[in-house]
Amino acid sequence: MNTATYPYPFSPKTLLLNGHRLSYLDEGTGPAVVMLHGNPTWSFFFRNLVLLLRDRYRVIVPDHLGCGLSDKPQDYPYRLANHIANVEKLLAHLGLPSYSLVLHDWGGAIGMGVAGRAPERVRSLVVMNTAAFRSRRLPFRIRLCRVPILGDLLVRGCNGFARAAISMAVAGRLPGEVAAGYLAPYDSWRNRIATLRFVQDIPLSPKDASWETLLEIEHRLPTFRHTPMLLLWGGRDFCFTREFFEEWRRRFPDAEHHFFPEAGHYLLEDAGQEIGPLVARFLAENS
Repeated sequence: MNTATYPYPFSPKTLLLNGHRLSYLDEGTGPAVVMLHGNPTWSFFFRNLVLLLRDRYRVIVPDHLGCGLSDKPQDYPYRLANHIANVEKLLAHLGLPSYSLVLHDWGGAIGMGVAGRAPERVRSLVVMNTAAFRSRRLPFRIRLCRVPILGDLLVRGCNGFARAAISMAVAGRLPGEVAAGYLAPYDSWRNRIATLRFVQDIPLSPKDASWETLLEIEHRLPTFRHTPMLLLWGGRDFCFTREFFEEWRRRFPDAEHHFFPEAGHYLLEDAGQEIGPLVARFLAENS
């Protein structure tokens, strides 16, 4: 994949996990900050935050298996528990004694799953347009992508998830090279395997494979009631709506919170200039 066609000025490293290459950024030195993306993004989503923070922090940003520059195995389970285990293996490989977490979309459940198993290592949390607790709310357009055969055609055949997101997940129009960056890893039926599997793995009821994993994560959330937390929310998110933001506030009443009514799901694109300094100040106060 030619990264020269979009703004990604990094040299990723790789970790071999059961024969599959996990790509990750390891930029800068200092207290560790681990950023976890969702679907259908990759470490590209955090590029500007990495550039902002790497002079003072060691910034670690993996591409989940099936995403970004990581391998995209066709017969991998792609369950929530697998993604949590992969991040745990990466952190163990890097030997990080403590870290802050920056979480977006699926990165919320994955990151809180990691955090819940080693809460003593978590210094602080930055939470953006995500969930780590049960909800039966799922927009119709995403439910369509879970329908057998139809979902395969929409997500893997037409790239209907990643391509739709570059307009639906932002308030304005993305510059061409930025849109290209979001789409670059997902350029074929084969390379969209995880994009579909993430959608299929959304735990909505006890019948879903990752339901018990999500329950475990949710039950451990009170562990972090007094951990420094920064909530940042794009108000024009059709999936993680304001109700999710208010649920985080209810569960974590001491969290610092900022709501950006004109930002979409990809809030770092719409409100990055405001969010960057907030994150930098928060980390400086809690590192």
